[in-house]
Amino acid sequence: MKYLFLLFLFLSINAKAQDIEVLLIGVSHDYSKYPKQNFSSIHQKIRKFKPDAFFGEFLSKEDEQLVMDYWCKQPNINRLKMLRSNQPIPEALLPRTIDSLKKRSLQQPRDYRIKTALAHAYYLNQDVANAHYQFWQVHHFLQQQANAELEDYVNKLLSPKLDTTGRSMRRLKTSEYAFIAFPMMQELGMKELLAMDNQEYDLNWQASWGAFDTAFALFRKNLTDSLKTQLKAALTTINNGYAKYNQIESTSNTVTEWLNTDEASQISASGDFYLPVMYDMKGFPKEEMLSKIHWWIKRNEGMCHNVVNRAKKAGAKRVVVLAGANHRKYMQDIFKTMPHVKVRNINEVN
Repeated sequence: MKYLFLLFLFLSINAKAQDIEVLLIGVSHDYSKYPKQNFSSIHQKIRKFKPDAFFGEFLSKEDEQLVMDYWCKQPNINRLKMLRSNQPIPEALLPRTIDSLKKRSLQQPRDYRIKTALAHAYYLNQDVANAHYQFWQVHHFLQQQANAELEDYVNKLLSPKLDTTGRSMRRLKTSEYAFIAFPMMQELGMKELLAMDNQEYDLNWQASWGAFDTAFALFRKNLTDSLKTQLKAALTTINNGYAKYNQIESTSNTVTEWLNTDEASQISASGDFYLPVMYDMKGFPKEEMLSKIHWWIKRNEGMCHNVVNRAKKAGAKRVVVLAGANHRKYMQDIFKTMPHVKVRNINEVN
């Protein structure tokens, strides 16, 4: 009886474990530098996947407030100051204001002034992911139909032409969100984008990068002739990879599909982490390079854990995750080690 009870307990716990299926898409953060892209295959694969949530490479409000400094902190602070000066909303009233505007937007889905006001409130509440989603809907509408009165309201309330640095309104217009996430979310009737970025280790990452660059410059200065030949061969391999990368980016109309290949991931990784064969060259700053890799992996681990934990909290079982192409292979490998998680990249979906 004791063993039977333990078996039932195990089965009960296992049944309660929430399985998460992840459709992972490695993306470009700026599609304006490519030929006109055809996203129809990507969109169709997302439709077939039937997700119940989307995750984007943004910090949650809570993480934004906790992380005191990272590469995008100052642009976010600048935007907050600007939007507060445009129209202040007391912080204590933000949750109630957002709830009210969300209800009104559901009742009047074609009222883009309400969406603009909701974007403004989301920005003030430091929920950039959903502020961008509302702003994109307004921007997309104005691209289809001129409306001088609405455009004037948007400019006065959001000042999008002044938000040009970091994860800005300007950057949004040619991003993966404008072409992949937000159109599909709108089509599927999804109201909010979940945030999954992790910047807890950004200062460590920046410091390790700087330490490596300093040590690598010294390494190159003190090279022997034989090592110069080895280094030149390795750097030529890296440069040849990037030549192919650039050629595809300048000619293909399906860049996203290529970004999700192992070949693209290897080329991209060589830009940040060089080639493993280089690590054993005498004098190469291997420890500094391994430090870079460590902090990069820590960020990707944080992103994966954010996806799983927040999907569980939201009751989502099938989630689309968009991350910069440099993250794709690392995140895919990490997801594969996580219990009750099944991951596929976009090229693995028929």
